[in-house]
Amino acid sequence: MKRVFMVLFAFVFMATGTVNAAGALTVSEALYQSNGTSVTVEGYIVGVPVSTTDVQQSNFTSDYALALADDPAETQVDDMILVKLDSAYRSDWGLQSNPGKMGELVQVQGVIDPYFSRQGIENVSSITAASSDGGSGDDGGTSTSGYYASASGLTGSALKAELHNIIDDHYELSYSAVWDALRNTDEDPYNANNVVLLYSGKSMSKYDNGGFVDEWNREHVWAKSHGDFGTSMGAGTDIHHLRPTDVSINSSRGNLDFDNGGYALTEAPENSYDSDSWEPRDEVKGDVARMIFYMATRYEGNSGELDLEIANYTGTSGPYLGKLTTLKQWHEMDPVSNFERNRNEVIYTDYQGNRNPFIDHPEFVEYIW
Repeated sequence: MKRVFMVLFAFVFMATGTVNAAGALTVSEALYQSNGTSVTVEGYIVGVPVSTTDVQQSNFTSDYALALADDPAETQVDDMILVKLDSAYRSDWGLQSNPGKMGELVQVQGVIDPYFSRQGIENVSSITAASSDGGSGDDGGTSTSGYYASASGLTGSALKAELHNIIDDHYELSYSAVWDALRNTDEDPYNANNVVLLYSGKSMSKYDNGGFVDEWNREHVWAKSHGDFGTSMGAGTDIHHLRPTDVSINSSRGNLDFDNGGYALTEAPENSYDSDSWEPRDEVKGDVARMIFYMATRYEGNSGELDLEIANYTGTSGPYLGKLTTLKQWHEMDPVSNFERNRNEVIYTDYQGNRNPFIDHPEFVEYIW
């Protein structure tokens, strides 16, 4: 009798689109709903569909549609559901206008109907941010509930101050412990034996680290001389801004500010530099900017710590680093990547217990600066 009931329940579910216990269908469940079924679907925004087989996951060119998936790192179009955005939703949810929405967990209400000849949702009646934990605790920053609840509705200096309060207290690593931490935070997603180097993009063995030319070392993205914090616990060992980098390229960057222009670096010509600034390769410009925004928010001068500030010029000294307008441009042109999201999560869960707010909520940059 029990087996008959379960089969009957499954049949009714598939026919009517009854939502699950969390209040919404998953994407994988929605993929099997019949055309014309009214649904509420919960999933991560993973790109912009532009053809039957192509979903843009960066450099977005349209606000007309979204792709949702159960995994924020999903790349297979067959595991996505495509959402057609009518004009009422494009300015708030289209990724060309809002690249920071990439990776956000949302609930979409609409009607199942093919889009680009794939399972889709049209006639959308609602799109809302959703909590990744069902509202019972920390949501990892995918909405303003949970971890960032106290910052909800704030802007300007008030938002910066509250984000500082949220991320201020965390476990501080020793400088020697940073080696092992970076082996995990910057692991090559395609080769678990390697790390990805920040400026060159090379994949190198996790254990080819040290101080020789053909090895990688620990790059302070906020140069440690800008505040003179060295490698002391705190700013000097905060892995939210420490990245594995080719030893020689790390030396070339030195303590330069960040800005556009200069001469191509011979060893890694995607990077440029001049007498007072460094321009990293396009693929990590946003990464660099968000690390700098984090440092300027985390280290605000209380409890005897440094007060790090972002200047709108280059050639800085003391606890300043530039250039603000350029960093904001880089933040917009290079949206948050899955690599950054994973790195943020590993730092939070395995090492420091705090997060980079500007990875979780890219819109905070414009709200503050």
